[in-house]
Amino acid sequence: MTTESESSASEGSSRGRGLLSFLRDVVVIVVVAVLVSVLIKAFVVRSFYIPSASMEDTLMTGDRILVDELTVDWSGYSRGDVVVFEDPGGWLGGATVDGPGGIAGAIDWALTAVGISASDSEDHLVKRIIGMPGDHIVCCNALGQLEVNGAGVDELDYLRLPDGSTLASTDDFDVTVPEGSIWVMGDNRNRSQDSRYHNQQPGGGFVPLEKIVGRVVLRTWPLSHFGPLERENDAFVGVPDPAE
Repeated sequence: MTTESESSASEGSSRGRGLLSFLRDVVVIVVVAVLVSVLIKAFVVRSFYIPSASMEDTLMTGDRILVDELTVDWSGYSRGDVVVFEDPGGWLGGATVDGPGGIAGAIDWALTAVGISASDSEDHLVKRIIGMPGDHIVCCNALGQLEVNGAGVDELDYLRLPDGSTLASTDDFDVTVPEGSIWVMGDNRNRSQDSRYHNQQPGGGFVPLEKIVGRVVLRTWPLSHFGPLERENDAFVGVPDPAE
């Protein structure tokens, strides 16, 4: 016959085992969540925010974006892709940019906590690929367009230019992209310190392919801007392969 004291002790022991089991399950869930988030960050997608106006109106200041790190390993990059890349060296000049505040800042904190957001967004840049390895790029032809391998490129669908202007760049240049690198420019051409701006510096304004984090595929914040980022590769359809 079980006494009242023995029954109470048994119930207490069961509660203790139940609490330990619950805590163990919580620890397992947290560890698995952290591992999954690290894998996602390392191999699938990362979140960044846009700190400047250099890609307007494609990407607005303060926008949050998702960058595809995975599929580009198989498909590669192409002219017209919008990409995030690490500073090739001296492009940011040691400048620091404040992260987003308010709701966007809270989202950034949460995403950083689970390993998806990039707390080092200020150490990266986002631009559009204009030239791939071997491409010969000249600015500008009689229509004000860039020429890539002798073909004019109509970029007006995504460029932000002063009213009445159709000039793809106010800076003339004539470059050939070396192997293993790309030439990038911002869509807001008059407010983008891109490959043109760094053309006379060490590295020639070219971005090594190994510095690319991935291709921008989605705008996630604010909700009014939410949606996939369409690939603007049609402008480069008529561009031939670089001459051997």
